[in-house]
Amino acid sequence: MIKFFKRIRYNLMEQNNTAKYFKYAIGEITLVMIGILLALQVNNWNENRKNRQFESEIIALIDNNLLKDSMSLAVELKRAKLAISTTEHLLHEIDQGIYSDSLNYMMGKIINFQRFKSQSSAFEVLKSKGIENIRNKQLQLELITYYDEILFSVYESCLDVEKSFNTDWIPLIKHEFSDFKWLEFCVPIDSKSFFEKPSTIVLFKLFKDNRVGQVDIMEKAIAKITEIRNLIKSDTI
Repeated sequence: MIKFFKRIRYNLMEQNNTAKYFKYAIGEITLVMIGILLALQVNNWNENRKNRQFESEIIALIDNNLLKDSMSLAVELKRAKLAISTTEHLLHEIDQGIYSDSLNYMMGKIINFQRFKSQSSAFEVLKSKGIENIRNKQLQLELITYYDEILFSVYESCLDVEKSFNTDWIPLIKHEFSDFKWLEFCVPIDSKSFFEKPSTIVLFKLFKDNRVGQVDIMEKAIAKITEIRNLIKSDTI
């Protein structure tokens, strides 16, 4: 009988020890899980902090690129408008039968082209990282509109002017001009004969039309840049 009670006592002690070990194990597992959750939370916090830092830095760089684009476009816009007004003046002089040397200098301002190159490096970095890094959805859309749509039209309008220069004007410069200096003057061999040809007048009008299209798209680009930069400013206040 004594042995029986000893055995029961022993079994109870074993059960108590097992329960203690089980509670201890649960406690250890709980602590490990809490540690993992805290580590994940800290990791997520660090990732969010890095993303916000990247967002802030890339927006600042994009804003700087847009400012440079705006300044470059303003210069090209001024040149295009000057070419248009000069063309109108030249055509008026020709219509009046005035073939003075001033026409040669007018042509210097008309018969040329300029290339435009956007400062888009920051936007390219953003695209490679993922444009969703910018939380403002409207800003995302406006940037895509400017860089992927409006800039394409700007390049096309500049290319139209350049193509016309190379295709239409270069042959005339080679065969019908006695002298030519880029952006300064063009001297026809026979001014009266050159300006009285209907094909010459048509060519000036076509070239002016290309410039008008260029002005229109450049003004849209500058307006879009202003809109985006104002959005950036209001979003960072």
